[in-house]
Amino acid sequence: MCGRYRLTRADRLAEKFEAVYGGDDLDLTPRYNIAPTQPVLVVRANNGRRAISSMRWGLIPSWAKNASAAQINARSETLLDKPAFRESFERRRCLIPADGFYEWRRTGGTKQPFHFGMKNDSLFAFAGIWDRWKQPRGLELESCAILTTTPNELLSDVHDRMPAILRPERYDAWLTAPFPEVQRHAELVRPFDAALMRRFLVGAVVNDPQNDSPECIKEAPELVSVQAELFG
Repeated sequence: MCGRYRLTRADRLAEKFEAVYGGDDLDLTPRYNIAPTQPVLVVRANNGRRAISSMRWGLIPSWAKNASAAQINARSETLLDKPAFRESFERRRCLIPADGFYEWRRTGGTKQPFHFGMKNDSLFAFAGIWDRWKQPRGLELESCAILTTTPNELLSDVHDRMPAILRPERYDAWLTAPFPEVQRHAELVRPFDAALMRRFLVGAVVNDPQNDSPECIKEAPELVSVQAELFG
């Protein structure tokens, strides 16, 4: 799964994703510990161009009676089997920008957090889906979920799932291709190339979602690099 990530360069999204900001009220503050239910920035197709907007992390289906139905992740293999995700996968796909994410490995009675990102520390995008839900007071709330897939070699000893990371050349297909075409392209959501990524241990400060500072991505001194063993 993916339950926490960071986006510290939101002010560069327009350049990176060839998109326009969808309003002057978007929060572009660097964020080091984004958690479920919080507002997140997404990129979606809008009248022939890419637009950046804000949504709640945790997809609430349009037909849900209340927000308790929210799901932060959607398994890519079973999207069409889940009523909560099927229509969004067919009609409402998005990119969810990030520059890193966290996973925890359980060792005995403790859980060790790891940070994962690109080797060159560049921005990237998770494959996402979104929906629009009408709240009891009549206000509409847009929300999103991150797709997950099987883990690559860098994550497999930490967690049995990883977020589906899209290659830049696949952004247009994910955002705009007709549903039958996207459905055929399994490579869109297959595990991202581990050789292009790196991981490192981080401290327990990231465990609390109220902590949102550069301390969250501070590399732990006891780091043992598995990457060297995997890729030389």
